[in-house]
Amino acid sequence: MGSLSASLNIALQSMLTEQSAIEVTSNNIANVNTPGYSRQRADLAENPPVSIGGVLFGTGVKLEDVSSLRDAILDLRVNQETQQQGQLNAFISGGQQIQALFNETAGTGLQAPLTAFFNSISQLAANPSDLNSRQAVITAGQNLARAFNQSAARLSTLQRNTDLAVAQSVSQINALTQQIAAVNTQVSAAQASGQNAGAFLDQRQQLLNQLSNLVDISEINAGNGSLTITTSNGAPLVVAGQSFPLSTQTNAAGFQSIFSQGTDITAKITAGQLAGQLQIRDQEIPKLQTELDTLASSLANAVNAQQAAGFDLNGAAGGNFFVPPPAGGAGAAASLSVSIADPAKIAASQDGSPGDNANANALLALQNQPFISGQTPLNFYSGLVFNLGNDVSAAQANQQSGSLVLQQIQDLQGGVSNVDINEEAANLIRFQNAYQASAQVSSVINSLLQTTINMVS
Repeated sequence: MGSLSASLNIALQSMLTEQSAIEVTSNNIANVNTPGYSRQRADLAENPPVSIGGVLFGTGVKLEDVSSLRDAILDLRVNQETQQQGQLNAFISGGQQIQALFNETAGTGLQAPLTAFFNSISQLAANPSDLNSRQAVITAGQNLARAFNQSAARLSTLQRNTDLAVAQSVSQINALTQQIAAVNTQVSAAQASGQNAGAFLDQRQQLLNQLSNLVDISEINAGNGSLTITTSNGAPLVVAGQSFPLSTQTNAAGFQSIFSQGTDITAKITAGQLAGQLQIRDQEIPKLQTELDTLASSLANAVNAQQAAGFDLNGAAGGNFFVPPPAGGAGAAASLSVSIADPAKIAASQDGSPGDNANANALLALQNQPFISGQTPLNFYSGLVFNLGNDVSAAQANQQSGSLVLQQIQDLQGGVSNVDINEEAANLIRFQNAYQASAQVSSVINSLLQTTINMVS
């Protein structure tokens, strides 16, 4: 009778174990479309046997553990590639916004007003004493100056907007690190109590993926299921259940610098959306601003110098056509303006006679003279636009190739962690059959017990 009771216990324990396995399988099927979910596996193990009369007898099966199937190396690689994609996407987005400021077909570039300015001088050279032609030069000069002003202003606006985006990214980073710290605590508590922490691990991985898109991070296994998260240069973000928020402070240029524990880490952020935004704000836009200022100041100085070499319609020495740019050229594009309003003051003559056009021709010749870093004005501007386009194109090429790498890693990750409906259906049938068989055993043993009890009584 004791043997029958032991067998009944084995059957009942088997039913409970198979039921748990069915529950795990059902949960997998329910989460087949849940983003970030890692399939779980019921790990069954044989109970330790017992010795009776020198003979070992099995004691059935037990549910040893429910484990989430994931590959830590693939998870790490996904985060690393996501960091690079975040940087490239942010740079491309900002670069395309800059490109829109120099879209010649949409009328927002400088090529058309530059060409129009020299064309107006060409018309003046054909009729140097004509006041209408002279007025056309002033108008073309004003249009050119306005185009420079607008380009500089729009670049500054874009730079300020990018600075706001930097502050927003820092806020998002702090929100995510706070959540990761809380999940760290939940993972540690679950593992310490022997519970399945799979759901918390999935949640943390999703948060880490979002964080990776924003900033470069390094992950350190701190034990007990906890992760220590820092930037790639060591600034702490999360340690166990504590998060360390980043902060921003306005620097001398009027933009937000990023601080960690009182240390400026702006220049040490190397990947993620934040790095791309900083690259646009602190490198790409300032480079373009400098090149615009160089173009504006060089052109203004060259035109003014040639004006001074000639005589106006009244026979007086020519004065400045453009307001002289600031020393060093900084801010020249934003402040460029035409100095004269009287068309008679344009110095078209070289000998002082009203009909002479020699100095007008000299002004026109500036169009083809390499006085800006060894290039003509239009060539210098074309190089500026080309370099911008080249930077964006290179980033797009890197983004596309990186996207393919990321997709391949995600596919490998999915092969480990994703739910396979066919596999789960097969498991469900397998566990169901085992449960039914154990139930049948239980029924048979119960019947035998009843017979035995009746015989004894």
